[in-house]
Amino acid sequence: MLPDNYQFVLRSPVIPVMVINDVSEAVPMAKALVAGGITTLEITLRTECALEAIRSIAEAVPEAMVGAGTVCTDQQFHGVVAAGARFVVSPGCSDELIAASRDTSTPLLPGAVTATEVMAVRNAGFPIVKFFPASTSGGAPAIKALGGPFHDLKFIPTGGVGPSNIGEYLALSNVIAVGGSWMIPADACSKGDWTTIEQLAREAVNLASSVNAA
Repeated sequence: MLPDNYQFVLRSPVIPVMVINDVSEAVPMAKALVAGGITTLEITLRTECALEAIRSIAEAVPEAMVGAGTVCTDQQFHGVVAAGARFVVSPGCSDELIAASRDTSTPLLPGAVTATEVMAVRNAGFPIVKFFPASTSGGAPAIKALGGPFHDLKFIPTGGVGPSNIGEYLALSNVIAVGGSWMIPADACSKGDWTTIEQLAREAVNLASSVNAA
């Protein structure tokens, strides 16, 4: 059973990893994803406008659960929370991120791929692990193997996840969701083709639902 502040992960089996280069794209992109059935959104800190994008979506798209990804320092952690992020995702885990999560009561999805790293995440009290980069770290077979010694943890694989292998991941009992960016192709975003984004989001949700129903 997930703690209350981690229940948001159950909102969608697919979490888009959003790299926003122009803040004007943030709100329409978020609205298109929500219209397609994806309401948990991760905005990565890979661009200069990321904080502004988080703030804009948090204010203009209240039905979305907006979070921040690629958070690597406590300064970034506090910055994204101040901007309106309701959860934080990191490619790894550190003492300062753990402390920031506890200080703010903001849920953290820390990254880990080895047994030692996963053990550290569990010992710190986190119920969900971001498995990144998934495709080069053993993929679904590795996550399945980790389910033995770490049966009480859930995983969110990200990195190399797409329509061709989403079923392989979501079929695992210890995978609670997947992260990816295939439903927000850069060319569609740059053209403002939000209809395509909405359609791809809906297809991703339907694909994930069909796996869970099998």
